[in-house]
Amino acid sequence: MHIGGRYVMEMVMNLGTPAIRPSITVLKALELKSCFLIGFRSFEHVKQAHARLLRLGLCQENHLFNTLLGYYSQHGSVYYSKLIFHQNEAPNIFQFNTMIRGLVSSDLFEESIKYYQSMRLKGLLPNSFTYPFVLKACARTFDYQLGLKIHNLIIKLGFDRDVYVNTSLVSMYAKCGSIYDAHKVFDKMPDKSLVSSTAIISGYLNDEKFYEAISLFRSFLDKGLKPDSFILVRILCACAELGELEFGEWIHGYVNLNGMQKDMVLITSLINMYTKCGCMDKAQIVFDQMLEKDVVSWSAMIQGYVANGFAKEALDLFFEMERENVKPDRDALVGVLCACIRLGAMDLGERIINSIKREEVVAHLALGTTVIDMYAKCGNSNAAWNVFKAIKKRDIVVWNAAISGLTINGHVNVSFGLFAQMEKLGFQPNGNTFLGLLCGCTYLGLVDQGWKYFNSMERVFSVTPTIEHYGCMVDLLSRWGLLHEAYHFIQRMPMEANVIVWGALLSGCRLHQNTHLAEHVLEKLVQLEPWNSGNYILLANIYSANNKWHDAERIRVGMNEQGIQKIPGYSWIEVGGMVHGFVAGDKSHPLSYQIHVKLSELLKDLRAAGYVPTTDFALFDVEEEEKEQSLKYHSEKLAIAFGLISTPPDHVIRIVKNLRVCGDCHAAIKIISKITQREIVLRDTNRFHHFIDGSCSCNDYW
Repeated sequence: MHIGGRYVMEMVMNLGTPAIRPSITVLKALELKSCFLIGFRSFEHVKQAHARLLRLGLCQENHLFNTLLGYYSQHGSVYYSKLIFHQNEAPNIFQFNTMIRGLVSSDLFEESIKYYQSMRLKGLLPNSFTYPFVLKACARTFDYQLGLKIHNLIIKLGFDRDVYVNTSLVSMYAKCGSIYDAHKVFDKMPDKSLVSSTAIISGYLNDEKFYEAISLFRSFLDKGLKPDSFILVRILCACAELGELEFGEWIHGYVNLNGMQKDMVLITSLINMYTKCGCMDKAQIVFDQMLEKDVVSWSAMIQGYVANGFAKEALDLFFEMERENVKPDRDALVGVLCACIRLGAMDLGERIINSIKREEVVAHLALGTTVIDMYAKCGNSNAAWNVFKAIKKRDIVVWNAAISGLTINGHVNVSFGLFAQMEKLGFQPNGNTFLGLLCGCTYLGLVDQGWKYFNSMERVFSVTPTIEHYGCMVDLLSRWGLLHEAYHFIQRMPMEANVIVWGALLSGCRLHQNTHLAEHVLEKLVQLEPWNSGNYILLANIYSANNKWHDAERIRVGMNEQGIQKIPGYSWIEVGGMVHGFVAGDKSHPLSYQIHVKLSELLKDLRAAGYVPTTDFALFDVEEEEKEQSLKYHSEKLAIAFGLISTPPDHVIRIVKNLRVCGDCHAAIKIISKITQREIVLRDTNRFHHFIDGSCSCNDYW
């Protein structure tokens, strides 16, 4: 018979009254096992009923005992579950299973293992309901040895053909890092379910064996597996890591074909896959087609645009996100601040920072580190330093951000002091720490100090130098004129030199006009990057600086014949919360006329102050006047002219350039900073330049 929940509640609450006498037969008739949860509206009602049952001495009745224990375990009340469990002097296997399941569900994995061990000490044998939960506890505590013992017991007791037990074994081995054992269990399973297939694939993914995971998934598809959204999300992550665009697109088609577009986690994973594969156009299409966009999907798009070099688009999307009244999470904030870093948009970055609680900035290390990085790379080292000081619980990433931030802003000796302080406090430096220090040595030409840091990496700190550290040393030696020492250093490297290393030596050849070595280096670079126009342009500059116009022309003709296009120089400046971009000779800006008028005025003042255009930096053999004209309209000069007419006199002009600033622009900007009394911060691909009152922080060494 079935009795309604409200009636059950009234019966239990009135037990012991003259109207209702306590009777086990009556209680069983009430079907308490099936109605107990229906009858009580809250946890307090259950406790009241429990108290009445205790007064009447009915709690030891097995049926009621199990019902109460099951209720408390299911609802995460570990305290009451333990109280009831330990009232029973001889708990049975069902009650042990209930406790183990409840503890695992509450993420108390070590305690659940203790109850399992207690059950074994009492001579009770586990059953098929025990293993899935205790094996999950082994997996979460990485207790491989206990898992192995349980596996042996499973075989002895004949549960090795149970699909649920085997799936738990596969998951346990996989999460404990023994993918070989996991696969052995999986291969022997007579019935392979979607859950067990997901478990073995997840094991490969957790072991970062992405190719194997995708191959296994393909084989399951061939055998008729119908994947759910969970396994598709995992496989999309593998596709993102490997850049497997084609298979990721197949999954996209499968999602559309099977009507899975409403699964926001799955669709966000598709966006993430496309962004990691560099297909922002396809990611945008998926994003636009989402019926509902949560903050995670917005964050994925913003970070995708930044990672693929579309910082302006990332900011535009953030503004759209604001208009939609979607509050950004930390990932979105980190993404948009990285976009501000790319574009030098400090004012916008500050607006975003001011919208975040200061406590959150200093407590969340990834966010705090990005804020330090943003201020440092926008040339505001004081603000970066203040944020660093406010972060009390620092990790090595925070220290590295501060050291690098000080270095790129010219405070090299301070960064060396910070490194010494970090050592005293017991922080172990890593590769990024030494990159910051070696870059500082490069900026100031501290060759001996650079060798000291480089040699101490492995000998003192057990940090193996990478190709980036070797590149820093080559850059240091090359810039200081030790070109042959740099070349021999490359030959002794334990790995093959890449384009960064050879490019550093080529830059040194340009700086010190060593055409012969530059030609040899360029041959290496062309082999590694035959499509990169920058290598050809740099050699052409060397030829032109040495009046070898025929050779410079030969380079130009060779580029044209191979269809190699010169990368255009871009400069960006933020004014009024908007980022404005310029290219050389640009006339597309709405204020183009005013910009060119201002630039003409500046050139007159520059000449009056003694400036002479450095026409050595013009590429080809043309008339001096034509060379001067080409230099006059470089993108950074246009950006500075726009900044002068668009910002108040006390405003710092901040420029970001996608190429190395040329020598002529560097010389001109120094004088502009003096005659306008404006501080100008320019960040190119090599370093930061702080121009104040006619001098630059790089001391003309960049």
